[in-house]
Amino acid sequence: MRYSIKYLALVLTISLSVMYGCSSAPDDPGARPLVAVGDHQLTYRMLGSAVPNHLSVEDSVVFVQDYINRWIRSELLLQKAELNLSPKEKDVERLLEEYRRSLLIHQYQQKLLAQKFSPFITGNEINKCYTDMEDNFRLEDVIIKGTFVIVPKTAPNINTLEKLYRSEDQEDLVKLETYCFQNARKYEIFLDHWLPMEEINRALPEPISRTDQFVKYNKIYNTSDSLNQYFLSIKDFKLPSDLAPIEYVEEKIKSILINKKRMEFLKQLETDLYEEGLNNKSIKFY
Repeated sequence: MRYSIKYLALVLTISLSVMYGCSSAPDDPGARPLVAVGDHQLTYRMLGSAVPNHLSVEDSVVFVQDYINRWIRSELLLQKAELNLSPKEKDVERLLEEYRRSLLIHQYQQKLLAQKFSPFITGNEINKCYTDMEDNFRLEDVIIKGTFVIVPKTAPNINTLEKLYRSEDQEDLVKLETYCFQNARKYEIFLDHWLPMEEINRALPEPISRTDQFVKYNKIYNTSDSLNQYFLSIKDFKLPSDLAPIEYVEEKIKSILINKKRMEFLKQLETDLYEEGLNNKSIKFY
């Protein structure tokens, strides 16, 4: 079967354009069946209209072979569905109407959201949500603040780096930034924001195990592999089940609040339309 379809596909790619133009002939080649499943036929013209323009002969062969196989499988499934589904289950008109209604309502809602909905969130709203829902913002992983540097073993003045990456002095941090920019393969100076410890672990040659215990008792860590040296300085940490710092979950809170406001907007829209329908008497109760 594979061979015959492939052979047929090759013939089709050469002759489809000629045959497709012969619809006025008494014996219309385009109407001839290519393959049939039960009473349903795939004709040359149907296949010809499905083949994209400007395909190479090789690509056309692949496309035609795949299309015929997919058409056969689809028809077999359709016939089984016709035999085994109840009339109610086959009532696609009802399903299509329900889908059409849902699609139109969704499109209208999205249009109004784009035109009239303002997703502006205030700091007070963020703080209130954080306080009211703090149990939803418990950490699942260790997060840290600090410095992380990866440098080649051949990097110059590594002794200087070993001093700088431990420091919190602003002048030293400027020097560290300059050094890393010139020599580091990768570096993160994240004293003003939190990073998951797992993100650091992924960059290490051997991940640190039991990170919750590690961060309690280690402020400085360095290791190496055959090419690089790795320097980690931990200035602060939070453990799993700790309440996440508000700045760490701020974007999550904004998403929660925006989604809540979006739902309130859509609910208000329904209420306004209902009241409008009552006022203009387009709603009639019998």
